[in-house]
Amino acid sequence: MPEAPGDAGGGVFEAARGDDRARAVAFLRGVLDVSQTALTFPCWDAQRVTSRGGDAEGSSRSMSELRSPGAARTRLEDPTSLWRRSGYPDELARGFCQGSLPTVGLEEELILVEPDSLEPADEAERLLVALGGDRRFKLELRAAQLELVTPVCLTVADARRELAGARAELVEQLAGRGRTLAVGTHPFSTRPITISQQPRYVGIALECPWVVRRGLPSGLHVHVAVGDAGEALAVFNAARSYLPELAALAANSPFFEGRDTGLASSRLKLCEDLPRAGIPPAFSSWHELASFVVWGVRGRLFRDLSYLWWDIRPRPEYGTLEFRVADSQNDLDSAAAIAAVCQTLVVALQTRLRSGERLAVHPSHMINENRWRALRGGLDGELVDLETGVPESTRDRLARLLSELEPHASELACREQLAHARSLLADGGGAERQRVIVGERGLAGLVEWLADTTEGAPLGFPAPAFTANSLGPDPALPA
Repeated sequence: MPEAPGDAGGGVFEAARGDDRARAVAFLRGVLDVSQTALTFPCWDAQRVTSRGGDAEGSSRSMSELRSPGAARTRLEDPTSLWRRSGYPDELARGFCQGSLPTVGLEEELILVEPDSLEPADEAERLLVALGGDRRFKLELRAAQLELVTPVCLTVADARRELAGARAELVEQLAGRGRTLAVGTHPFSTRPITISQQPRYVGIALECPWVVRRGLPSGLHVHVAVGDAGEALAVFNAARSYLPELAALAANSPFFEGRDTGLASSRLKLCEDLPRAGIPPAFSSWHELASFVVWGVRGRLFRDLSYLWWDIRPRPEYGTLEFRVADSQNDLDSAAAIAAVCQTLVVALQTRLRSGERLAVHPSHMINENRWRALRGGLDGELVDLETGVPESTRDRLARLLSELEPHASELACREQLAHARSLLADGGGAERQRVIVGERGLAGLVEWLADTTEGAPLGFPAPAFTANSLGPDPALPA
């Protein structure tokens, strides 16, 4: 995507030089016109900040002054009046009116490890400097993680190619001094976590210290563009129901801190340490979502939509729906398969909506029950039908879903990538592969295999049971 969501960008408050705590406040800019609003989190203790648009003369004000009851009464308004005055709901909706093509973009979180011990290496900031400002690479919350970002792509094949190029560039830059893992969690490390020294991430660590106490949860985020605001919200609401199936298909983190967790995706459990994580609520209108965001900003709960760490979230600034439920995939074919499922699902739901069908919107607490089953059992488990309550094999549900998506894969030229999703059903996906490797080589052998396959080596498993030829060739893309 054009910019990684992790970037802080210019904020309403720019910290006074030399004050680390004040630097953390710099990212507190609202998506609304709230330059006069005191946006501070209670646990932050920055002494001074400078307003870049609040005070007429740009004078410095102390945090205690900003927090004073009088300042709050004069600067904070009712959320409803704020979004009505600012036109914020319309601003959200306009983000989904940029075009009709369901383009795709990927964000992949990688773990950097030392070449010999294979323990996490807190080298992301230095590596980013060495990469010379290449916009494909971004810092993440943890200093041993790096995010790879593709540009907007017409097809999943294009996105796979971009991701392959970024991985290759990273390997070349490391030159044997480090290695990379595309996996949901580091399988055996128990080292303390170091936070990237960026204002956004320092702020998150201060507000949510329990989030960074352990683990390196790493995900594959898939952005799919939607060109109509009404369709975007309807598809967002309906796609929530399919998140457990996606979680099971993409589960790739059974090992954590040297043990088999008994889960297919320990990453998804670690992600629950964040507030506003997991299955999102459904929203009846953009006004309802806007009202929630303004309420959260006014209450100093979060800054903007990028602090909603749900398994799927709307990204109006990109005109996309962002699927965040997948673990990082060590092989590119599996990453492309997950992206193909997300892209075809969005188009399938749009097609049904345009045909006059009323898309089902299921309660979050019911979807959450399936989410738990998906992260626990992966492809070997069961999911419960959200309408009938009847349990069914996760593999069977996914096989049926893939059959429903196949016609849309033709128009999107991603038949080969969607076919690979069927091969994941056949071989058990990432979680099962990891358990097989541990049985053969142990945990150290697993991490070495993960590094090898992330960096381009073949998986070493039997050929996929399903190929693109089983679905027929992709049609040629229009000129």
